[in-house]
Amino acid sequence: MSDLKAIIIEDEAVSREILRNYITSYCPDVTILGEAPNIDEGQSLIKSKQPDLVFLDIEMPFGNGFDLLERLDDINFEVVFITAYSNYAIKALNISAAYYILKPIDIDELVTAVGKISANIKNKTSISSTKVLAENIKSISNKDQKIVLPQMDGFEVIKIADIVRLEAADNYTIFYLSNSKKYTISKTLKYYEDLLSEFGFLRTHKSHLINLSEVTKYKKGKTGQAMMSDGSSALITATMKKEFVKWFAG
Repeated sequence: MSDLKAIIIEDEAVSREILRNYITSYCPDVTILGEAPNIDEGQSLIKSKQPDLVFLDIEMPFGNGFDLLERLDDINFEVVFITAYSNYAIKALNISAAYYILKPIDIDELVTAVGKISANIKNKTSISSTKVLAENIKSISNKDQKIVLPQMDGFEVIKIADIVRLEAADNYTIFYLSNSKKYTISKTLKYYEDLLSEFGFLRTHKSHLINLSEVTKYKKGKTGQAMMSDGSSALITATMKKEFVKWFAG
């Protein structure tokens, strides 16, 4: 008996067939209960089938996958997003630690994503990255947006506005929060620079990424310093001073 009940929401018939065949051949723990070509029929299918897992195309005519999540009041399933490369979409998915596969579909990536979701559900360690993503989509302002930080024993979900600064530690990144907590994450500072730049974060130095809203004072010098709300400081290189000052002048 299969462990996961799933549905596919994808507008292209050929893509649905390919995905269905891959799942049937390589994901024996998954049973496909139905398919839908658009978000209207997809919403009805979710309600009637109550799936554990939804394979959801992001780019569809007459409403995308994110629009579907925004419609739903309760999300009691996980999602594997299927998408062609889109910078906006990938940023949103990465911030929420959502599972996604780029087109054309790679079988190994599909198997890995399904395996992780299945393990999380069995071990009851899933925090539902889909729920976090849905909350972010529905959020009106940046201050309410959340980010998922992977940990050895699960995840931490924090508000982006609660981050004071980030610091590089080789291939790791240390998050410093306004409540004095800190987390060490096994991703590079560059990775988080790409994710957080649109939320008012600036890479002031090779080792520092700061929340500009948490700056309390600026100290001039050949290498300047940004004094932060938690009493810490971050270096500002000569090349980044202009952009740093511009933000406060604007």
